[in-house]
Amino acid sequence: MRPINFIDSIADRLHLAPVVVGTWIVMALLIIFGVIARRAVESADPMAPDEGITVRSTGEVLIEWFTRFFDDVAGHDARNLLPFFASLFVFVLAANFFGLIPGMEPPTSDSDLTFALGAICFVFYLYCGFAAHGIGYLKTFLGPVPFLIPLMLLIEIADNLFRPFSLGIRLFANMFADHTVLSIFTGFTYVLIPVALYALGSIVCIVQALVFTILAMTYVRMAQGEAH
Repeated sequence: MRPINFIDSIADRLHLAPVVVGTWIVMALLIIFGVIARRAVESADPMAPDEGITVRSTGEVLIEWFTRFFDDVAGHDARNLLPFFASLFVFVLAANFFGLIPGMEPPTSDSDLTFALGAICFVFYLYCGFAAHGIGYLKTFLGPVPFLIPLMLLIEIADNLFRPFSLGIRLFANMFADHTVLSIFTGFTYVLIPVALYALGSIVCIVQALVFTILAMTYVRMAQGEAH
């Protein structure tokens, strides 16, 4: 028996692509969490931590972890990059985990979304490159040897254009395969095996969000550090 896919049902009713519906749902959930967390922080005593697990404590733990993680990966400029990459990581992670909900499908298992995320990262690291070096950033496309400029220009353009494609195809392929395997085995096995598969799927969701974010950060640091 084919498992019910609520995203497809909603998309059919709204005459929208399933990836659009799934993306909107994930975005809405994250926006709601962000608004609640902000209100919790603003209304709380900054000198008195909450007892137990609350929205405020969860948000503070996430920000502290993001800050340490990005300091290790991005170095001294991590605070300036934190808003973009923290948002990117949280969205990809939430979209990945969305597929672990029975009847749902992860938006990141659709190449349209993953390539869009790759394109956003592409624009952002170009922006960071120009912000760091000005118009001199274009020199990084020419190479160090003058007579090889035509060849290096083609290579650098191809290399930069391939980066967002590689980001998108890697995330899409892994999440599509993970969700497909999980759906197949969940429908044909008993309780213990699906639980193990869900645990494995959770690890895949976290790892893929980390890999996507780290690679995007690496491209940005390369753009900021390249100069001739």
